[in-house]
Amino acid sequence: MTRTPPSARTATRRTHPFPQSGSGVRRAGIRRVFRACSRPGPWKRGPVLAALALLLGLLMLLHAEITDYGGLGSLVETFLPWFGLFVPVLLAGALWRRSASAVVALLLPVTVWLSLFGGLLGDRSHSGGDLVVAGHNVGADNPDPVGTARELVASGADVLGLEEITPQARPVYEKALEKAYPYHTVLGTVGLWSKLPLSDTRPVDTEMDVGPLGDAKSAAAKLPENRALRATVATDRGPLAVYVAHLGSVRVMPRGGFWTESRDRNAKALAKAVAAEPNGRVVLLGDLNGTTDDRALADLTSRLHSVQDAAGDGFGFTWPARFPVARIDQILVRGVEPESSWVLPATGSDHRPVAAGLSW
Repeated sequence: MTRTPPSARTATRRTHPFPQSGSGVRRAGIRRVFRACSRPGPWKRGPVLAALALLLGLLMLLHAEITDYGGLGSLVETFLPWFGLFVPVLLAGALWRRSASAVVALLLPVTVWLSLFGGLLGDRSHSGGDLVVAGHNVGADNPDPVGTARELVASGADVLGLEEITPQARPVYEKALEKAYPYHTVLGTVGLWSKLPLSDTRPVDTEMDVGPLGDAKSAAAKLPENRALRATVATDRGPLAVYVAHLGSVRVMPRGGFWTESRDRNAKALAKAVAAEPNGRVVLLGDLNGTTDDRALADLTSRLHSVQDAAGDGFGFTWPARFPVARIDQILVRGVEPESSWVLPATGSDHRPVAAGLSW
């Protein structure tokens, strides 16, 4: 009698298992169906992603309602266009989770962003223009004012407003620009150069000095730190009122948050001056240290409109010069038509210059 080795019997059992009974197959099928039914469907998956998408949309939609305590509202509005970058991030998460609810919820921030900024995506410029104006915060620490002046002359601007001119750099700019611009005025740290005659030039009080000490200062004592001026440019189409302004800086304070007190005060004072301007044609060139979405500039943007919004190409970011993320250098107008708006190449400043073509 031949015996089968144990190893062979084991192999036989492994390769020829007993088939499951009918009841075992049914139980396994029931378990699979139960597991499938217990899994959340596409509308129940990703509730956190859906909630984040809705919050993002509401934040952009209701940004004006955000408290400005600690400058929070201004901070959000300064970088408001960049909130759109969260949309593709949330969309990737929704697709990974296969969440239909999150995808649908993303329609809100997409719609809000497009309503706010969709009009800035294309080229809105037109050919032509009667006058080219340009503005530039040349930077107090600019290591190459001569090169900066050369770049500004090459822009072809007829009227040029400069901010943050130091006493040391002033004669450099005056010498470098005198051939191209026979008319100019510098009042404190701001200046205006023009190919056309200037008149009625005066400083504009933007309330840089407040309180008893500030009120006690004479106009002559305030002039070296003056940061806004007004002049009349004689054009072929009539007089044009031009303002050059540099509003107060904003600071991120460890305890105070986003500090905007001087900027906000300067903006209100400048808006009052513009409101009292009798000339119907007005151009404001300036480093306003805020975007046109910032509530602090509402008094200005309600009276003047942005050339970039009307006739620019894209967002026209200007600061910081190496990698601009916000447009805080503005050209705002009233009574003239913007035909084109563009950002000039970087100079030695931490801001980029801006220019616009205007027509009547």
